[in-house]
Amino acid sequence: MDTTLQDPLVGQLLDGRYRIEARIAVGGMATVYRAVDTRLDRVLAVKVMHPALAVDVSFVERFIREAKSVARLAHPNVVAVFDQGAQGAYVYLAMEYVAGCTLRDVLRERGALKPRAALDILEPVLAALGAAHRAGFVHRDMKPENVLIGDDGRVKVADFGLVRAVGTATETTGSLLGTVSYLAPEQIEHGSADTRSDVYACGVLLYEMLTGAKPHTGENAAQVIYQHLNSDVPAPSAAVPGLPVALDSLVASATARTPEVRPHDAVLLLAEAREARAALTEAELDALPPRALSEAHDGADDRTSVIARALPAEGPGEDGGVHRTSRLQMPPAEPARRRGPRRRGPFAGPHRRLITVLTAVLLTLGVGAGVWYISSGQFTQVPSLLGQTQQAAEQRITDAGLGLKGVERVFSDTVERGEVVSSDPAPGDRIRGNGSVQLVVSRGPEIVRVPDVAGGSLADARRSLKEVGLAPGMVTREFSEDVARGEVIRTDPRAGTDRRPDTAVALVVSKGSPVDVPDVTGLSAREATAELAAEGLKAEVLPGRVHSPEDAGNVAEQSPGKGAEAAEGDTVELTVSQGPRMLDVPDVTGRDVGAARSALEEAGFAVKVERPFLSFSDTIARQSVQGGEQAPEGSTITIRTKGL
Repeated sequence: MDTTLQDPLVGQLLDGRYRIEARIAVGGMATVYRAVDTRLDRVLAVKVMHPALAVDVSFVERFIREAKSVARLAHPNVVAVFDQGAQGAYVYLAMEYVAGCTLRDVLRERGALKPRAALDILEPVLAALGAAHRAGFVHRDMKPENVLIGDDGRVKVADFGLVRAVGTATETTGSLLGTVSYLAPEQIEHGSADTRSDVYACGVLLYEMLTGAKPHTGENAAQVIYQHLNSDVPAPSAAVPGLPVALDSLVASATARTPEVRPHDAVLLLAEAREARAALTEAELDALPPRALSEAHDGADDRTSVIARALPAEGPGEDGGVHRTSRLQMPPAEPARRRGPRRRGPFAGPHRRLITVLTAVLLTLGVGAGVWYISSGQFTQVPSLLGQTQQAAEQRITDAGLGLKGVERVFSDTVERGEVVSSDPAPGDRIRGNGSVQLVVSRGPEIVRVPDVAGGSLADARRSLKEVGLAPGMVTREFSEDVARGEVIRTDPRAGTDRRPDTAVALVVSKGSPVDVPDVTGLSAREATAELAAEGLKAEVLPGRVHSPEDAGNVAEQSPGKGAEAAEGDTVELTVSQGPRMLDVPDVTGRDVGAARSALEEAGFAVKVERPFLSFSDTIARQSVQGGEQAPEGSTITIRTKGL
């Protein structure tokens, strides 16, 4: 059964505009769906943040802010962001839909690529990154999964900037292992990333495209991280002999462990890539890499064959059924030359090798030819049962000479009530002629009612939602005169609403009564802290001081500022002044008033003009601070015109 059909969003109209048609992919941060924009009648991709991440308000705000920034990055090789919004517990992005596959799919299927193909993919990736780098963006998570290759051949980079909203992964899952394979040493060691970190990841991408394998591998993330920090990325030609030196140099330049040695950004790496391409001959560009060097993939050149099995394997397959094929490693090819004479007989040459292979197949399957022949008549196949009514399914089981082991009933959003969801063994599986089949029959869709959690704590509300089968969603906070701080005000959807299981429910939590933030600029840090405490607020003096008109040691800036509303117990950040900067005062005597005013204002001062009684001159005779002396930034310089 297709579990994607059980997704609560599939078939829904999100935000009154986007009709969710199918689930495309699930990642650590969000789920991506194919959808239709009902206003513009176009297909697009909608990325919906996981409820577990939507709980963090600061995360959501940063996600939205950076999504808006990326939406301004218009480039033909960047997946465009069209819209952003939220509906209840669902925070989403509407993006360009790219029909095709990812670079990971290509590498998994083909292994190493020809140099021309690798450069044809790398160059548009670098063009996209270069445009982003020059616009002030850093991708931070370049990997084959984020390189999309459309059916029309266009190459696009996905998830620009959004990865900065994601926290550090803490579990050594396969996805983490895949991600750390492309992290630059400075990202691992210091947690910092800039344009050169993206350059490093692109160097690893190029290595993988040229060789079909990652440069650093291991059984866990820690081993890969250690290699990033302590070992250079090897030359691709070490894995694939015959690759041109120009490609080795390009990979070495991009993956230098010291950031300062790498090209500063993708624009410069793109220039190096084009120089490397120009240095290669047509034959070198189209050289076919040895497939044996590639990672595991299916292809005609592999030295493995897929052999049909006579009996089911012992373990379940990825689809929940039983594997019906077994992979058999073929024997190595015979040498082209032999020192002695070749012996021939009835089983020599190809016939002998064929018998050897067939014997190996039977031994691999764990059965002999005689055992297969004797046992074949004792088995039958489970008839087709899925989608049948329970009565019809039971009749089919009986007609096949099988018994009914039992009937289990489960909720299902996709299978009509009373119809068969699945069976054990599955339809088509081999089963002994006197065996029994277990049926799983649909009870129809399950409906969950949103509980009333208003007035309780956030922890209690989350617990209550989980108990009834709902998912605690995004948490927002707002002021309330009636509900105590920390208690739930309401849910979205509201209490009493019927929803499907696992639907995310947003929670609105009280911040208590609002407190007006007082103005504490100009006060000493101690005085400011005391005044804030009197209002029920906390003070945090930030490290470092700034130049300001305030006296040294007094508060220069505060956040939030005067007049803002805060909740009792909230923290106000204070920045302390180190006094105004002292600036050189220009000499403006002898100039006219306009020129003098401009010169002083450009130097960072305010200007006051004085004219003697009955003076009609515009020429400056004196200034309150002489030219060449210093005065505090922002202070007022008085200039006086000539008298009669």
